[in-house]
Amino acid sequence: MAQHRRHTEEFKRAAVKLVTEQGYSQAEAARSLGIHENQIVRWRKKYALQDKEGTSMKPETEQEELRRLREENRRLRMERDILKKATAFFANEKN
Repeated sequence: MAQHRRHTEEFKRAAVKLVTEQGYSQAEAARSLGIHENQIVRWRKKYALQDKEGTSMKPETEQEELRRLREENRRLRMERDILKKATAFFANEKN
């Protein structure tokens, strides 16, 4: 039986921002975060409804933005390193 992981509000909002602000497709964002695409769909609906009700996401402080950007940089570096290793592996496999 699959285990359900609990995600923080911050994680959910960051996942939604990958799609709404950074141009990721829902599938790309879900894959990069290791979650199912349907979760992002639900979270987007939830936050869109909250925005309509006037309880929108509060603006980030500079410290929050800095922390978020550092985490994003860490994740992107990790993804880049994985792709480099995969490229090297498949290049060696062809030879």
